[in-house]
Amino acid sequence: MEHMALPDMSSLRTRIASTLFARVAGPDGPETRARVHDTPGPRWFDEDRPIRRVHGDAAMFVGGLRALLLQSLHPLAMAGVAGHSDYRGDPWGRLQRTSTFLAMTTFGTAEDAQRSVDKVRGIHRRVHGTAPDGRAYRADDPRLLGWVHVAEVDSFLRCHQVYGSRALSPQECDGYVSDAARIAEALGVVDPPRTVAEVAAVLADYRPELRGTAEARDAARFLLLKPPLPLAVRAPYAVLAATAVAMLPAWARRPLWLPYLPVTEATAVRVAGRGLVGAIRWTLAA
Repeated sequence: MEHMALPDMSSLRTRIASTLFARVAGPDGPETRARVHDTPGPRWFDEDRPIRRVHGDAAMFVGGLRALLLQSLHPLAMAGVAGHSDYRGDPWGRLQRTSTFLAMTTFGTAEDAQRSVDKVRGIHRRVHGTAPDGRAYRADDPRLLGWVHVAEVDSFLRCHQVYGSRALSPQECDGYVSDAARIAEALGVVDPPRTVAEVAAVLADYRPELRGTAEARDAARFLLLKPPLPLAVRAPYAVLAATAVAMLPAWARRPLWLPYLPVTEATAVRVAGRGLVGAIRWTLAA
């Protein structure tokens, strides 16, 4: 009787890693990765800095999706995305540009980090318009930049603490916020938070400006339910989406019409989320 051939796990892992990396980093991913990590020169952050651990961990997949949902609650920020970002037509391109920016500023040389910041600031200067409620907005408005920043920092750090390979100490958490402030200031944020306590205070300060708009709810439905994905990865993405939603506070879910199931989220969703993030981490380590 012939033995069935067992799959080559190493080869399978490599193929999955290549596919996932291509989705996140884009067609120029290998060249960008080589430039980021192999180019000699000073960096904004030393190798032992908390920002490198957070931004280099697979928990960023959860944190990134949470950040997008949270950011959509500011009507002016959401108007800018709806009016100037092709997130529906080219969601992967947007993800790839964001991941490249994070890689360059976190791990790349100081020269490349500054070049990435300058490019983003140039784009921001060209993004302006009028929101559906009649208010004017500009992407380079320090107030809007501050909201986008604090939503990212809060999301990335919270998700790392739950799903990261190793949680940060309280001192390292403050160190992460301080590291991220370096990038925020370069982008034009005025006096960004530098401790976890300051992040909480800044979030509370923005609360009166936040609400669920039709554009925000439409973006949430697209991100969570209708992303252009192959059939084979829809189930894992559903786990990722549920995990990201579970990391949002109740006050952020209600305006987006997202469910709040604390018992299920603390048990089944968290277990599934840890399994998925662990699988992504294992795959990308190939």
